[in-house]
Amino acid sequence: MSRETLNRWRLLLGASADEALAETGDYAQETFAYRELDEALGYLYDREYGEEQGYQGRSGGRGGGRGGSSLTVPGWLGRVRKLFPRETVEILEKQALDRYGLSELLADKKVLESLEPNINLLKNILQFKSRMKGEVVASAKEIVRRVVEDLRRKLESEVREQISGKRNRYADGRVRSLRSLNMKKTISRNLKNYDRDNRRFVVDRLYFDGRVQPYNKWHVVIAVDESGSMLDSVIYSAVMASIFYRLNALKTSLFVFDTEVVDFSGRLEDPVDVLMSVQLGGGTHIAKALRYGETLIENPGRTLFILVSDLEEGYPAQHMYRAAKDILDGGSRLLALTALNFEGHPVYDERAARTFADMGAEVAALTPDALAEWIGRIVN
Repeated sequence: MSRETLNRWRLLLGASADEALAETGDYAQETFAYRELDEALGYLYDREYGEEQGYQGRSGGRGGGRGGSSLTVPGWLGRVRKLFPRETVEILEKQALDRYGLSELLADKKVLESLEPNINLLKNILQFKSRMKGEVVASAKEIVRRVVEDLRRKLESEVREQISGKRNRYADGRVRSLRSLNMKKTISRNLKNYDRDNRRFVVDRLYFDGRVQPYNKWHVVIAVDESGSMLDSVIYSAVMASIFYRLNALKTSLFVFDTEVVDFSGRLEDPVDVLMSVQLGGGTHIAKALRYGETLIENPGRTLFILVSDLEEGYPAQHMYRAAKDILDGGSRLLALTALNFEGHPVYDERAARTFADMGAEVAALTPDALAEWIGRIVN
């Protein structure tokens, strides 16, 4: 076996493979060529081992080990960024937070600000924000804002296209997309540019249809389960609600719930404020949330009630079903979203989902753009 192959096996297996690899005769611990890589990986992955496995890790103050001086969290982060490509660093950061609970990454202002702003970091900030203090909180909030604004920009154009209203061929639209392109108007207005010599049709301007804003707004009521399993959906619900809030075609209400209800309808201009105020975890009282949402309904015939939940009710289920049926019988549309994200792997109570569907509610796991399409089909 080549030395390169042995070195790679050594990185994969960790320090516990030293003796076994040395027995081959072609390899000795002294010749291990990737010591710096090994220390960086060992700092994180030695956490898999304890004395019950017969090996004590090298890092984090968990024993003497065979390595050099112990790495600190900032030192480890700096080292992996020097040694590994960006994609690998993001994986290591994610596992450090999600798998090994290395919350020290979020406790130091400089370390936190050096992390890659992405949806995974956003989720970890929301989970650990109660442990943050002082300047770290301000830095965390700025990271949340950057990620949320990026999400909003990516989603807003499609949402506006789907929901803003029926096409108005007499008004030039602001949303430039193939869906709203007025081909007939574009051709007729650019006929003057026809190049007869080269037999070419030159278009110097595209014309798009505008949107007719309905006078009688639809009311979208969004109730979001803030249990830990719904974290992705909480994030996307807050972003989508802030987009809906900006549309003239909709009136938007948003509240989150566990065993209590917190209404954020008056704070939808700033989804960051909403997310930083959410307290994840706790019990789940869906019936109470449905009853609260019912009090917000003014015109049932033009109300879309969206329940974002895994439908795992912590109280007698019959009260949840009765509340849902009352909303439907009153004339509102009810959509039970078992997940609102781009992953598409919802975990939910299937029996409750079937019961909701049987009584006339729509039940689905949707991406944000699919939710906008669903709302657009109804309001238009």
